Amino acid sequence: MKTDAVTTQNESSPGLYPNRVPQVTAGFWVIKLMAVTMGETAADYIAVNLGLGLTVTSIIMSTVLAGALLLQFSMKRYVPWAYWLAVVLISIVGTLVTDNLVDNLGVSLVTCTAVFTVLLALTFGAWFRQEGTLSIHTIISTRREAFYWITILFTFALGTAVGDLVSEQFGLGYLATGMLFGAIIISLSIGYFMIGLDSILAFWLVYIFTRPLGASFGDLLSQPVNYGGLGFGTIATSLIFLGVIIAVVMWMSVTGKDQEMISTQ
Repeated sequence: MKTDAVTTQNESSPGLYPNRVPQVTAGFWVIKLMAVTMGETAADYIAVNLGLGLTVTSIIMSTVLAGALLLQFSMKRYVPWAYWLAVVLISIVGTLVTDNLVDNLGVSLVTCTAVFTVLLALTFGAWFRQEGTLSIHTIISTRREAFYWITILFTFALGTAVGDLVSEQFGLGYLATGMLFGAIIISLSIGYFMIGLDSILAFWLVYIFTRPLGASFGDLLSQPVNYGGLGFGTIATSLIFLGVIIAVVMWMSVTGKDQEMISTQ
């Protein structure tokens, strides 16, 4: 299988295409963690605090997400504000998908975890069969980008199910659950940097586990004290993390350090 080379040469160079997703930098993981945390708290705020309920909230947010993804696909390149807008929205929708299955349809968290694990595995299998790679450094076509966003949706839905399963059904609580998944992510990072764990495998595992990590700490901050949280509320928690996201995205837009050009020659 041919390995695609990543370069930062000028876009006008022959055989170079803009990657449609960002480089994996420290800023990438900061925004990812903030986005998943905000996805949890924002979904709760819209559905519960505004009184719209899960069904109406899901319809509204899915419609907004569809518009954001159409915008993202039309760019045919990585544009920080458009890309991260889609990530924040898909985080909210992924949370709502799991919440609907559990709260509205009565599907158990164990079943949700199993189903989304299978769906994610099938998506990875179809992606690899069609493209020969699961690397996010080679998202240079509409088909690859479609696989990418479907994968992202399932990682958020799976992460929500796993986080709720551990913190609520297994009774670990929000803080212990966050610490557990934080330890898993640290272990994977050590495996990648020190033991030679495959970079693609490490990336996708960390991507999945940052969802329950962020959601756990989001719930810890926003939920009432009598439910095991710190009682800051969904509004304050969502606004804090939204502020961090906006600041880092603005920095990325100015510096352009997360842009990639892909050579297919």
